[in-house]
Amino acid sequence: MSHTPRPTESSGKLLPGNAYTKLEPGEEYRPIVPPRDPRAEVTLWSVSMGLIMVVVFSAACIYIALRAGNAIEAAIPIALLAIFFGKKGPFPLRKVKSTILENVIVQSIGQAAGVVAAGAAFIIPALYINRLDVSWWHIFLACFIGGTLGVVLIIPLRRYFVKDLHGELPFPEGTAINEILVSGESSSGSAGKVLLMAFGIGAVYDFVVEAIHAWNPVLTSRTLLGSFGEKMSALRMDLSMSGLAALFGLGYIIGLKYAAIIAAGSVLSYLVLIPLVYHFGSQLDTFVYAGSTYHIATMSSAQIFSHFVKPIGIGAIAISGFIGIIRMGKIVLGSISLGFKGLKGGTRKGTEPRTQTDMDPKNVLLIQMGSTLLMAILFFIVAYTTKDTATGATYSIGQSTWYAFVGAFVGFVLSFLFTPVAARAIAIVGVNPVSGMTLITVVLTILALVASGLRGSGGMFIALIVGCAVCTALSTSGALISDFKIGYWIGSTPRSQEVWKFLGIAVASLVVAFVIPIMDSGYHFVIQDEVGNWISNTKVLPAPQANMMAAVSQGLLADPANQPWLLYGLGGMMAIVLYMAGVPMLAFALGMYLPMAINASVLFGAFVAWMVGQTGKTKAVTKARQEQGILIASGMMAGAAIFGIITAILRQATLGAPIRFISIGEKFWLDTSETGEPYLQSEPAQWFEGALGQGISLLMFIVLALVCFLLARKGAQWFLAEQAEPGSSEQDL
Repeated sequence: MSHTPRPTESSGKLLPGNAYTKLEPGEEYRPIVPPRDPRAEVTLWSVSMGLIMVVVFSAACIYIALRAGNAIEAAIPIALLAIFFGKKGPFPLRKVKSTILENVIVQSIGQAAGVVAAGAAFIIPALYINRLDVSWWHIFLACFIGGTLGVVLIIPLRRYFVKDLHGELPFPEGTAINEILVSGESSSGSAGKVLLMAFGIGAVYDFVVEAIHAWNPVLTSRTLLGSFGEKMSALRMDLSMSGLAALFGLGYIIGLKYAAIIAAGSVLSYLVLIPLVYHFGSQLDTFVYAGSTYHIATMSSAQIFSHFVKPIGIGAIAISGFIGIIRMGKIVLGSISLGFKGLKGGTRKGTEPRTQTDMDPKNVLLIQMGSTLLMAILFFIVAYTTKDTATGATYSIGQSTWYAFVGAFVGFVLSFLFTPVAARAIAIVGVNPVSGMTLITVVLTILALVASGLRGSGGMFIALIVGCAVCTALSTSGALISDFKIGYWIGSTPRSQEVWKFLGIAVASLVVAFVIPIMDSGYHFVIQDEVGNWISNTKVLPAPQANMMAAVSQGLLADPANQPWLLYGLGGMMAIVLYMAGVPMLAFALGMYLPMAINASVLFGAFVAWMVGQTGKTKAVTKARQEQGILIASGMMAGAAIFGIITAILRQATLGAPIRFISIGEKFWLDTSETGEPYLQSEPAQWFEGALGQGISLLMFIVLALVCFLLARKGAQWFLAEQAEPGSSEQDL
């Protein structure tokens, strides 16, 4: 994903000239809001608005991560909405304009949404994929404990990263958000309107598609290309695109270059590897590999992808993560010692001005200890209540206590070591290598548990929960260091950011713990194939990183002999070749793993964004239209995600599956399982599956692109009109 360039000097009228430059000896940075300034910061409005943002964007971020395999950043749209809703007027929610410090608190609390969603999306689906009995409270506690650890482990390092290294670290994302909060006041009205309009467009479009089924969102070459498509399909060369606003918006925001690299991975998988496997494998009567027997001549392209190509993508993703850590070797080695620096130095108390006041060091240490103890209790409950699926064995109180100690020790140590790495990476390059560090965490945790005598389901459960806690800690620490820097530039109170971040993390963890089970019961992370084997539901809930973690834990703890190690290795070698060729490894690897239907839609959205950015009679108009992209994409994805979750709720059999009464193109009905549990069945109408349903979908997808162009044009007009008006005064801020 592209990042906002770091300015060499501040664009905001109120930011000092040395906001982004290294200070000379004796020089001091003075924030916009001085330490003794009494203006409002933590208020009922700022906390309430921050929590609303957490709820909305936690649901949106986890939905997009599960459906599209890519996480989204929520910080920038939250900052824009904080300014928009804080304006005076009848539609925004205040009679008195919010202060810039209140907006910082809204953004700081709201940013918990993205970090918790990222931590959960990387790991939690792996528990479902490995068919472990996961409950909502497992998810909540793992995310909340990890997020809490991320906060208290980075607090002692705040001064070093933010104040001592002022001007030496670029903070790409923090700079972009800071510029919005300071300079964006004059354009926040148009930005907020564009965001909300895009929210409505995404919500309506995907609800009509996924709940009402007014047309078939899945476009296939086999149907749309007629006899030529049939001939392609006979060679197992099947092309597809998923016409959803959520995926379109994802492509719109990540840009054409990144989307094209992802799509290139799909081209390799679907137009090269799948046809090759079919061509040579169909010559064999049967093919035995990794404990399974295959009749490749009768397998569809989707089946070949699932069994033979997806493992190559998983291997490529894994090695891409490791290489990402190695490439940041200097950052990693230089950061690990910072954890000990933080322990020795701690936070200062008493004589500091408001703008440098942290939480009490004793409280920080107590929360670290309490979080670790709570983590151990969670692992004890997991071990004691988990029955090995292979042997049926359970663990005694003594065994569970030992395993809990090992898991908590490994989880805390790795969080402690990796937290400064994540923070430094965000501060320098704007990219958190959380995927690679989480993979290392899961592998090391598994090795420690195996050494302590734990294997099977219990080992997988604890290892993955540890991975979720550490992943969330790393995501949180990286995001929080940007929050601290924003607060330092503007003049916020660090202690306020720290204290209220805990509440944001708690609410985000609750939302994620609600949404993930809803998504599983509505769409299912694992489904049965034609022969009754349980496989990952890649088409609907791909969750690539979680599938990688599931494969790693299965391979090390369950049945190593039946894992496709050769395919994993081929993927790993491919990642190395991509690195040597200068191609972004992880993007290409995700393209190999994710279904083409997703990647084609993402590419279409990116292409439309590029086309919109080429229009305009003047450079100013062209630039203004380009800058509408993040607003349109963020709003569209948020709206599509929220109503996507509503659709998942409508699919709940325990609620009577209300979707039965509103769906047009697909018939739904309830059936009863052998255990007496209701479950949802469906059958698409013939027109819905055929050329008519897909043709309408293609037409509506083009209409969606046209609507986005018109919205970008209108948003640019509003923005340029605002820019022509006199700027805001310091009192307005």
